[in-house]
Amino acid sequence: MNGATTSGELRAHNRARLLRAVHEGGAALTRSQLTRDLGLARGTASVLVAGLLEDELLHEEPAREHARGRPTQVPGPHPHGPVALAADVREDAWELAACELGGRVTVLAVRPHDGTPEGALGTLGEALAAERQRLGHRVVGVGVALAGPVRHGGLVDIAHLSWHAVDVPRLLARSHDPTGGGGRGVPLFVGNDTAFAALAEARRGRLRGVRVGLHLHVDFDLGGVLVVDGRPLGGAAGSGAEFGHMPLTGGERPCPCGALGCWSTEVGANALLRHAGLAHGGGRGREQAERVLATSSKAVAANARALGRGIAALVNAHDPEAVTLSGHGVELYERAGETLRAAAEPYLMAIRREAPPRIESSALGWRGALLGAMESVFDAFLTPEGLGGWRASPP
Repeated sequence: MNGATTSGELRAHNRARLLRAVHEGGAALTRSQLTRDLGLARGTASVLVAGLLEDELLHEEPAREHARGRPTQVPGPHPHGPVALAADVREDAWELAACELGGRVTVLAVRPHDGTPEGALGTLGEALAAERQRLGHRVVGVGVALAGPVRHGGLVDIAHLSWHAVDVPRLLARSHDPTGGGGRGVPLFVGNDTAFAALAEARRGRLRGVRVGLHLHVDFDLGGVLVVDGRPLGGAAGSGAEFGHMPLTGGERPCPCGALGCWSTEVGANALLRHAGLAHGGGRGREQAERVLATSSKAVAANARALGRGIAALVNAHDPEAVTLSGHGVELYERAGETLRAAAEPYLMAIRREAPPRIESSALGWRGALLGAMESVFDAFLTPEGLGGWRASPP
């Protein structure tokens, strides 16, 4: 049930449904397909689309291939329509993009930073302010992915960068007018990079349609999260997606998080660097780690074995349908997939071994966290309330 009690509320609900279907379909579905999939009458769909065109939320183009007669129209993003600003803040650099309805991404900037909260978030805040000034009312929200646990209120901890309870919203806003110079604030969504990558995988990748899945994101270290019915489980304080800080491989190595034997100390760029006898930690050494990943079969195999053993433990606990790997996990699986599976098998329960879940590389690669940040914005915007705000905003 949608809760609509008046014709106006039903129309607002159907507007949001239609826009959501355009977005999740990658702006590739025809008007006829959308009408059928949503169970709408043809006349109702025509009225809804006309209103969305008038509000500059949609723009239609003829389908590239169509049968004889009138060309089929494909609704997509309006050139003056809503934009989500999405940022992926890694340990050594950040990436900022503008994302349109349907998921099209335009990268605006990629900049290194010095690893401090001020150095990373201060410069990102300035870039966000400039883009909000340029795009004006089109910006409907900002999503920011960070490489550490994020608590409610946007407080982030990144242990190997010595970040503790860093107030992300405050630092992003400190160097500029939080209303973007236009007198209107926009929502800010701050989340863990693994959780956002998992959200994107569930919407646009290999966890789409999967009821219970496990997503693992490998960068300097490893993060993991359970995805149920298309949503990553966030935990009571919002700081879930931390399977990397479970002692899944039997090690005793101290972790910067304060615990012993964390899985993430055995998988990722830091582990690759350590196996190669190179300096590691502090969010530095990405290029060296990529060279190790490309050239050292010994370091790759050690990472793959640790990754496989930990996956087995999580499969025993959660019984997922699929396990997806992003970031360096893609390359580890491509280079040492057999080693990974062989390492996992002895640690699987017999009932899990009979029908193990599929393990796959992410369809989104490194772009998952950025796309998940985008989805967090559109999740809030593609509602009757969000669209009502768009109609009330100045042109």
